[in-house]
Amino acid sequence: MVKLTDDYQQNAQAFEAAGIAVPQFDQTAMKAATDQKPVWVHFGGGNLFRCFHAKIAQDLLNSGDLQSGVIVAETYDGDVPKDIYKPYKNRVLQVVMAPDGSLDKTLIASVAHAIYYNRDDEFGWQTLKDVFEQPSLQLVTLSITEKGYALHDMNGNLTDQAKYDITHGPEVAQTNMGAIARLLFARYQSGTLPIAMVSTDNFSENGQRFQDGILTIAKGWVDNDYVPQDFVDYLSDPKQVSFPWSMIDRITPNPAQSVADKLRQEGFEDTTIVHTAKHTNIAPFGNTEETHYLVIEDSFPNGRPALEKAGVMLTDRETVNDADQMKVTACLNPLHTALAIFGNLLGYTSIAAEMENKDLVALIKRLGYQEDLPVVKDPKIINPKEFLDTLLTKRLPNQNIPDTPQRIASDTSQKIPVRYGVTIQHYVDQGGDAVKKLVAIPFILAGWCRYLLAVNDQGEAFEPSRDPLLKDLQAQLGSLRLGYAGDVHAALQPILSNKQIFGNDLYAIGLGDKVEANFKQLITGPGAVAKALHALNETCGLKSRRCRKKIDG
Repeated sequence: MVKLTDDYQQNAQAFEAAGIAVPQFDQTAMKAATDQKPVWVHFGGGNLFRCFHAKIAQDLLNSGDLQSGVIVAETYDGDVPKDIYKPYKNRVLQVVMAPDGSLDKTLIASVAHAIYYNRDDEFGWQTLKDVFEQPSLQLVTLSITEKGYALHDMNGNLTDQAKYDITHGPEVAQTNMGAIARLLFARYQSGTLPIAMVSTDNFSENGQRFQDGILTIAKGWVDNDYVPQDFVDYLSDPKQVSFPWSMIDRITPNPAQSVADKLRQEGFEDTTIVHTAKHTNIAPFGNTEETHYLVIEDSFPNGRPALEKAGVMLTDRETVNDADQMKVTACLNPLHTALAIFGNLLGYTSIAAEMENKDLVALIKRLGYQEDLPVVKDPKIINPKEFLDTLLTKRLPNQNIPDTPQRIASDTSQKIPVRYGVTIQHYVDQGGDAVKKLVAIPFILAGWCRYLLAVNDQGEAFEPSRDPLLKDLQAQLGSLRLGYAGDVHAALQPILSNKQIFGNDLYAIGLGDKVEANFKQLITGPGAVAKALHALNETCGLKSRRCRKKIDG
């Protein structure tokens, strides 16, 4: 048996016997190089980072194209650096899960330091500030999810935390945007040092949203005399501080016990999954899929590592945006969210198992091929049709990936504006007749409203995944329940007309009534979801067959 903390250089044969590839560099020397000249900071120490970004850094360290490691800054959960990084020397076992059931295992040791960056942690608060004052720092990457950028509530107003940050200044910042703006102010004060701030979170125009968040805080500080206007000018100059856009794609579920059991059978000892008080699920290993993409706008004012040598695609902003729109708004994420919503309602605990439900597969195929794909702009570097084909035939059905609809359903209110709102806007731009042709999208949105009732298709209560708007949305639905036969408009109207959630007032563009009609079908009683889903796909299938006959004729 081997452990993460074993000496992988002196005991390389033991790791080889367990089928584990080891780093080709000395971790101690890497840490020393990082302390002397830090290059890369990453915010968000979760599973995606450990299985993707950390592997990119490791590949560059192995090849000699990078000497400094990654400094991980966790902003949400202090137990993550304490319980999963420090005890294992900042290492992780990356487990790539092939459809045939095999595991490709690599010991990742590219993290130099992992800290808790929070104003209540004096060490982390000061340490990261010191790092940002170093001229050698070239890039910051983030994987903190959509809600990590939130400064506004569902009505578009600044949250209380955002207001606090703006009125109380950098040193007591509560929000991620405020805490990161504090670091950029320290860098500004150290000589307006250049840097690239790269959001790799899974939503469209992520770099723009990141910059907007930082500037919202910074401009508030100017108004309150905490910082000079020159600081805002510094943040607004891409030759000094850039906010590159990116597209990232790698399905990385929470670590699964089934994977832990298999790893132990194959000779790896560290398999205990940690469940923190803040509901983070993380382990000494991370399980992920084979397929992966990372496309980044090549805008790095202080230089960058040779990321392209580790498979990152560097290109211009327009191409990044096209690739991102293709993936996030059309060919993956909307399908994932649809499976998450209906998976919860129908009692599934596996995404792969859902792909055996013909009605669910028909729904996401209609969504992907007939409603999303027609409005996608080909990014050229990735073929949208082939991307969608691979998703539906290989990635989602991969039973070796222990992904769940419950994980994907987290923060759905934050995802809808991008995963459905962008496509809806494309149809709005084409005119009202185009919008009326949408079938899958209004059905899915109705399914989400049905999901908010927290009762499955058998009439049994379930616990919805975490969402910052969950309580407000559920309160709005009020007395609606399974079997309710009255008017649903009064309860749904404030939700469906909310532009913060959908990007449009759905009633104003002709979709609100359609969503309401679908919702009524979904709450008629036990079994209504499965029945409505089957009826929808029967109708759509019949129409498709009629269309084919007309074409053939």
